[in-house]
Amino acid sequence: MFEQSDEKLISKAMSGNNAAWQKLVKRYDKAVYNYGLRMTGNADDAMDLLQEVFLSVFRNLASFRGEGSFKAWLFRIAHHRMVEFYRRKRDYQPLDEENPLMDEQSCVSRLTIADAESRELIRAMQKLSLEQKAVVELKFFSQFTFEEIAEQLGVSSNTVKSRLYTGLGKLKELMEVQYV
Repeated sequence: MFEQSDEKLISKAMSGNNAAWQKLVKRYDKAVYNYGLRMTGNADDAMDLLQEVFLSVFRNLASFRGEGSFKAWLFRIAHHRMVEFYRRKRDYQPLDEENPLMDEQSCVSRLTIADAESRELIRAMQKLSLEQKAVVELKFFSQFTFEEIAEQLGVSSNTVKSRLYTGLGKLKELMEVQYV
């Protein structure tokens, strides 16, 4: 059977078709969950992010103008929810407690990815700044172009490239230490 386009599903979902909304969510839920998992290193936080993203998408579906792809719009929302997540974590972090986002044992123990290299990569990504982590995630895991990433993050393509290459350099150093 033929797959319906995102635009067709959006149109039907906005008309109240629950099945169309469910198909749209199912099409992207794994990608958004994996984005959250790589960004937070924590399965529970990734699930919370997934719910927040799709709640925001549902509430704002009528504002999707179709000027870019639905996927790019969805990940722009995911990025904004991720920034909010990090702000909440920072705001509620007790001064005498270690940052749970940087606690490697906690991150690794809660990962659902079985491959050891993936776990090491996710662990190393937790040591990048939010800006670098977002660009690496969007470029390599979500496969957006530099221009799409720049639009999503509200920065120039050159800034995206700079963050990417700086982040990749840090990841290379971190991963080399693991395998020496």
